[in-house]
Amino acid sequence: MDYRTRIEDKLTRHLEPVRLRIKDVSHRHAGHADRRVSDAPEGGETHFSVEVVSARFDGMARLARHRLVNELLADELKERVHALQLRTLTPAEDAAAADSPRRR
Repeated sequence: MDYRTRIEDKLTRHLEPVRLRIKDVSHRHAGHADRRVSDAPEGGETHFSVEVVSARFDGMARLARHRLVNELLADELKERVHALQLRTLTPAEDAAAADSPRRR
């Protein structure tokens, strides 16, 4: 199973997201000086941008949300995934952001 699918499965199972967007952005880091990335097999799946909207984040600070996601994806981070760019929102925060003039 590819890493994108593994990430999607775990986050869906544990966070029951209203919305989940996962994008492989490994191509942006081609030629990266970090040995973990340059030694990684071709095909990407080292850097991901992840947006999760979940009621499970209600009452949690942003740092706690990111820690939770990193804990859920600990195996993937140990194996191949080098970096996660996270955007973690509650449904209310997502709705407020959608109503923001900046997102229209």
